[in-house]
Amino acid sequence: QVQLVESGGGLVQPGGSLRLSCAASGFTLEHHAIGWFRQAPGKEREGVSCVSSSDGSTYYADSVKGRFTISRDNAKNTVYLQMNSLKPEDTAVYYCAADYASSCGSNWAIPGMNYWGKGTLVTVSS
Repeated sequence: QVQLVESGGGLVQPGGSLRLSCAASGFTLEHHAIGWFRQAPGKEREGVSCVSSSDGSTYYADSVKGRFTISRDNAKNTVYLQMNSLKPEDTAVYYCAADYASSCGSNWAIPGMNYWGKGTLVTVSS
């Protein structure tokens, strides 16, 4: 059974950092494109970042470029999202997702990947 489990969310002050983890079971992450998405209250789910398995290319939403970093540890079958310089507008439930394809593709930010976790809440507030 394919499962993705996110962890690492919590309450952090503006300017702080968090590292989210996405652990997979039932399949091998290294063969798939993995994305991080988020959904704030009252808003649609949006793409945050994606990493391809084919060539290791990474992609970021403009709103998080220079602050967030996606990485993968194939030995641990886990993908991470390091989030620095957090802002109140980063508050959302963060989801990881895996696609059948090995590359993120030009439409990676559209939340249409095949497998999804249940999400972890990130709250940025003083």
